[in-house]
Amino acid sequence: MSLRADLRHGLRIARAEFVRSVRGYARDRRRLLGLAVAVLFFGGNLLFSLPTAYLLGRTVRSADAIPFLGPAATALPFLLVALAALRTLERIGRPEAEELLLSTVHPRAAVIGLICAEIARLAIWFGLPIAAVVAAFALGLGSATFPLTVAVVVLPLVCWAAVWGYALGIGFLRLFRWLPALGRAAKIGGFLGMLALVLASQSIGRLVADGSFSVRGALDAVTIGPLTEYVAVAFLGTPLSRSLSPVGPGILLLFVALTPLGTAVAARSAKTLWFTDASKPERATRSKTSSGGFAAPRPFAATKPGRIAWGHLVRAVRHPQEFSHLVMIVFFLGPVGTTFVQSSGDALGALAAATGVGLATYLAGATFGLNPLGDDRPQLSLVLLSGTTPRTLVRGRVTAGVAVSAPVAALVPAAALGLGAAPELAGAFAAVGLPMCVAASLFSVGLGASYPIYEEREFWGAETVVPSTLVMVAYLFVVGGGTVIGLLATWFVASGRLTATPLVAGGLSVYVLTTAGVSYGSYRYAVRRYRRYAFD
Repeated sequence: MSLRADLRHGLRIARAEFVRSVRGYARDRRRLLGLAVAVLFFGGNLLFSLPTAYLLGRTVRSADAIPFLGPAATALPFLLVALAALRTLERIGRPEAEELLLSTVHPRAAVIGLICAEIARLAIWFGLPIAAVVAAFALGLGSATFPLTVAVVVLPLVCWAAVWGYALGIGFLRLFRWLPALGRAAKIGGFLGMLALVLASQSIGRLVADGSFSVRGALDAVTIGPLTEYVAVAFLGTPLSRSLSPVGPGILLLFVALTPLGTAVAARSAKTLWFTDASKPERATRSKTSSGGFAAPRPFAATKPGRIAWGHLVRAVRHPQEFSHLVMIVFFLGPVGTTFVQSSGDALGALAAATGVGLATYLAGATFGLNPLGDDRPQLSLVLLSGTTPRTLVRGRVTAGVAVSAPVAALVPAAALGLGAAPELAGAFAAVGLPMCVAASLFSVGLGASYPIYEEREFWGAETVVPSTLVMVAYLFVVGGGTVIGLLATWFVASGRLTATPLVAGGLSVYVLTTAGVSYGSYRYAVRRYRRYAFD
């Protein structure tokens, strides 16, 4: 098939993919709600970004005076390629209805369509706000041609990054399919790397504050001069224009020349991925048969919710990708890790005990409770038509969350004794941690049942259903805030700093009753959602 026909078919595929994405948002009220929250968030940022860009355009006298222009020009190509590769791993590694599509058009047309659709989607999310900031800067600069020259610089860069990022992502998918163990190691390494990055950012912030680390010097050391010259092309015809080096236009032509080459590489690699069967070792084939170990041990075997909880735990061990959403805990551990470094003496032990309880309350609901209907969707018809009542099903999820979190809530305060925590304080934290875990697990099932997510998506080659981001943020906000209040109250009471007065007793009673009431109400709501669930 000719290149012209592939381009024509690819643009049609891109249009269909983009329209399908828009319709997916338009017919789902919950997605529209999430979109409205995102628009409000970015719109609030624009309220500060647009005046800042306008004032910068009015006051700047040379391109070199723009803050961090060189480091930003250096980081932008690498960030775009990384974003394209991650989106390929997560979303567009394979097209929708690929059997029908690949039997109709050439794989090159499918690759062009997927890449163009992804560029269009990202242009809506990021292109429009960036275009608004560029327009505000151009208005302050007094240059009508600046948005046009920016487009001349950005479009070849985006196309180059999209095709080569897609080729890189397809290459990783092929590698992970050939070496599944490497894919699992990459997931663990990515989590540890993100944790290290968060911890490093906290430490660097402290070093910058005391003046022992220079951000400007570090950024200047990694700035690549040719990329800065390339970005300088955007200032041609403006008051910030300077003598043009041939390096900038040369890189522009290089991006234009490498884009069709990257498309050919991506198409060849995608064809190999889509039309080649994965090799399945004998061990992997044998693992499909049952190997036993599903019989619930004590104390799970004593009750039916306990046996259901044991089933959830076994499935979690066999499919750990279902916990990919727990990566949000990194943003909780990062600041706490910095506080650990700065703490000493008795404060270190108390902080360790409190951190263990906080981590336990997060795990109590985040592991099994934030998407109960979505997690059960593959076997939901069998589950709901069985003789097991919805109340028992929900209690099984609550029990599984408590089974994961209770050891953390009990053992971490006990281990904190070795770091200097007072025995009465560690015991108090452990005593309040267990009911906090139960409350968090009860609250999570209702919150997750209110906004179920059923669609599986590919994340680094693994098909999994993850809870809604809104649900995860709401859970972290509510449970995190309630846990902090409870731990502070426990610390004041255990250390003798809180005098027993009617006002204190009333405040603690309101906290306990509110926590218990909200958690029980959430649990009852989850039971009702299971009972009233209707299949489409």
